[in-house]
Amino acid sequence: MRILVFGIFFLSSLLFLISCSTDNDNLEDIQEEEEEEQPVDPGDEEEDEVDNWAEVAENLQEETYSVYLASNGTFRQDNEGNENFNYWWNAHMLDVLIDGYQRTGDESYLPKMKSLLEGIKIKNGNKYENVFIDDMEWLGIACLRAYKLTNDEQYKEVADLLWEEVKKGWSDVHGGGIAWKTDTPNSKNACSNGPAAIFALYLYEIDQDQEDLEWAKKIYQWLNDTLVDPESGLVWDNIDYQDGEAVINRDWIFTYNVGTYIGAANLLHQATGEEMYLEDAIKSASSVVGPGQITTGGVLKNEGQGDGGLFKGILVRYFTQLTLNPNTPDDKQEEFKEFIQFNAETLYHNGLTTAGLAGPNWNDEPSGRVDLSTQLSGVMLMEAKALLDRQ
Repeated sequence: MRILVFGIFFLSSLLFLISCSTDNDNLEDIQEEEEEEQPVDPGDEEEDEVDNWAEVAENLQEETYSVYLASNGTFRQDNEGNENFNYWWNAHMLDVLIDGYQRTGDESYLPKMKSLLEGIKIKNGNKYENVFIDDMEWLGIACLRAYKLTNDEQYKEVADLLWEEVKKGWSDVHGGGIAWKTDTPNSKNACSNGPAAIFALYLYEIDQDQEDLEWAKKIYQWLNDTLVDPESGLVWDNIDYQDGEAVINRDWIFTYNVGTYIGAANLLHQATGEEMYLEDAIKSASSVVGPGQITTGGVLKNEGQGDGGLFKGILVRYFTQLTLNPNTPDDKQEEFKEFIQFNAETLYHNGLTTAGLAGPNWNDEPSGRVDLSTQLSGVMLMEAKALLDRQ
């Protein structure tokens, strides 16, 4: 496999201060050296062409389940036996299992999903509530997806419980917004507001309760007005008080925050028919595919292992939903499809181990430890490519 090194170095402490995480205390952040961006070669030999992306996605699903399954149906932190439980990683593991079930209709996914849902509660002190509000949002979103596919009321009951907890995070501090944590009401983060809007819109799709739609609009408007760069549509990380003054952190732009903003805007367009939301989503997605802070050589940037390892996969999920929106202009649909294909081909040819493990750099095969978070991003990418091929 080809290997391209991009002069990226990992620091263990910085992301700990800012990441929207739960239980992972060994977080990594990245400091990128300023270099001239070089295009990535994803591999173009005929014998390397992928004929069946669904098969690739299924292989990664099977490897993930085999390597990372821990006790109570939950999934461990890494492939080296670290049994640390990460609530929000496991919420995204549920999302990924749902992807597999949606793609295949294979009912063997169903007990895996249910065991994971119940195991999260056991590992979380026999409750679903969490001090990290964004973590509850991720699980709620996954539960609503599962409910729509299975009609299993247990998923809906968990989602309804979590939604009531999430709404408690809204306050007038900084003009509105959902707090990052229940015990830090002054810290309003993109990672707790983009997913909250998506959560509300999934509920609205199921229940047709106008109050949920109004919540989504309110949350989105605050996010758009407060933490979104109006020129690029990229998303700043948070607003908090520093020395008594409200300060927006414009230096930290993470892929997942951009992804959930795109997802919320796209879903609001679908729910309301209002063009401004689709325009917001397309502006942001166009900044993703162009040169800048999100990609290196056309490939989504390396954001490390730990919590950062999940960020790219979340962006891919909601970017793909926008690509599939029939109201997205044809030229943009093609541009976005090509972007996903390029990233999928790059990971497939350059960034996977022979066993099917994906590290944080999609252009570099990992060696040693591979966190569940980075593995999930790889699975999400392959599921996204398989989904686009089905349409």
